[in-house]
Amino acid sequence: MTDLTLPKAIRNILDTHTEPNSVFFALLPVLGEILQCDRCFLYMRNPQTKLGKVPYCWRRSLEIPEVIDSEWKLEPDSLLKEDPMFAAAIRTDPSIYVEDVETASPEVVNKEFERKQFGHRALIHAHLCQDGQLWGILQPAVFGQKRIWSKCDRAIITELESELAPLVVRYVKEANC
Repeated sequence: MTDLTLPKAIRNILDTHTEPNSVFFALLPVLGEILQCDRCFLYMRNPQTKLGKVPYCWRRSLEIPEVIDSEWKLEPDSLLKEDPMFAAAIRTDPSIYVEDVETASPEVVNKEFERKQFGHRALIHAHLCQDGQLWGILQPAVFGQKRIWSKCDRAIITELESELAPLVVRYVKEANC
C-alpha cells in the first residue's frame, strides 16, 4: 500500500455512495473488518455551536459497548481538560494512534477517562478537519489487548481523513445544529 490507495472495498463504498448517511453506514463495518478492530464509531460536531453526537457505530460483537448518541449535545467545558486527545483534535493536530491506553503518555491519553468513557485498550483518534476546524472524529478501537498500528493502517486512515471530512461537514451542516 505504498501508493496510499484505499482497499478496494472502501474505495467501492466511496465511489458508489454519495449521501453522507449511506457512506458512513456502509463504511464503518468494512473499515472495522479491514483494520481488525472491535468497534469503529464516528463522532460529529459543529465547531461553531460545539454540539456533537455519535450517530454511527459498528461493533464486532454485542459484548463491545455501544456508544451511539442520537441527540446533539453541548460538549462539556471540562472536556478539553479531561481528554488530551480531544484537545489535540480541537487544535487540529495530527491524528493520534494509541497502541496501549494503559502505557500511553498522560500528555496524550487520560487513562482513567478512556477507561470510564470508552473501555478500549488501543485506538485511532482520527481528526476530520476542514478549514482549520474539527468537524468529526473517526475512532477505530481494540478491546482487551494492545495493538500496533501498521503503516498500512495509518495510510488508510490518512486517506480517509481527507475523503470523509467534506462528508462530515455536509452531514453537520444539513443537520443545522
